[in-house]
Amino acid sequence: MFSSVKDIFGGSIDFANPWALLFLLLVPFGYWLMKRFPRATMLYTVTRRFKKPNQGKSFRVSLWRSVPHLWAIAIVLFSLAAARPQAGQNIEKVYTQGIDIVMTLDISSSMYAVDFKPKNRIQAAKIEAANFIEGRENDRIGLVIFASKAFPQCPLTIDHNVLLELLKQVDIGMIDDGTAIGDAIITAGNRLRKSKAKSKVIILLTDGRNNCGRIDPETAAQACAAIGAKIYAIGMGKRGKALYPMKDTFGNTRYVPMDVEIDEQTLREIADATGGKYFRATDTKKLHKIYQEIDKMEKTKIEVKRYKRYKELFQFPLFLGFLFSAMAIVIEYIIVRPIP
Repeated sequence: MFSSVKDIFGGSIDFANPWALLFLLLVPFGYWLMKRFPRATMLYTVTRRFKKPNQGKSFRVSLWRSVPHLWAIAIVLFSLAAARPQAGQNIEKVYTQGIDIVMTLDISSSMYAVDFKPKNRIQAAKIEAANFIEGRENDRIGLVIFASKAFPQCPLTIDHNVLLELLKQVDIGMIDDGTAIGDAIITAGNRLRKSKAKSKVIILLTDGRNNCGRIDPETAAQACAAIGAKIYAIGMGKRGKALYPMKDTFGNTRYVPMDVEIDEQTLREIADATGGKYFRATDTKKLHKIYQEIDKMEKTKIEVKRYKRYKELFQFPLFLGFLFSAMAIVIEYIIVRPIP
């Protein structure tokens, strides 16, 4: 087991042999012995030295007195070397099993309805779609918009900043009015046809019923099921009537109540045919919860492997320990020699 201390750079230094730090106790014990049994301080080099009144303050005497401290430093350094300090570096490898998702957004004129206060439907749909995208950082996500036709606005990408920017540009009127749900599904399916992801998802949001297009929704759903793509269908709109903005003959905008017509039966069937699920969003809060539920059901598998790499550091205190002990020996037995 390792003992760790934080180094000054915020990393960690570990000791492979922390028990060796017990040798540090020799330092205070050595100082205690010196105090209890003091050493002789009478030194000689030449006889003229005894004639100097300040012999106790001479350079050689100062060196002599430094010897115990040099040995103390050497013991500390040898203890550190014996404890084998190691610089530890934490390394992580992240393996992700992403999900490919195509968000398919209805931009027909009925999305102007203001039953998702304080926003209309298209504004609320874009906000919640953006929130969902921001929370799926490990997945490839694409965008398909549709009205009377379906158009791939963004291919599958991990660059979510680009996707979010393209989502901001989406607005009603980019495509002629209508609701081609079947074409939208098959266009989204084509984005996923060559995908190698283990999970392929289409999130289809619409507020109407299929009234144009070349392919009916049921046939499109069967084609998606054949490639292993699931459809999560969201019917957007309050129950009963909703206010739609209309222009009068003078160009003024007035709001007219109109029936909310969502083909829930068809949306439920296409979701079931692919192993997905149908949801009904009647307000902004409910729409937010639906995206949260889809997010929980389609979790990306992330595997993190952590390990530690060590670099041996004992060489540094070992070298310094030999250096200080050599200095102590040279001073004691060569520069200043004690009287026998």
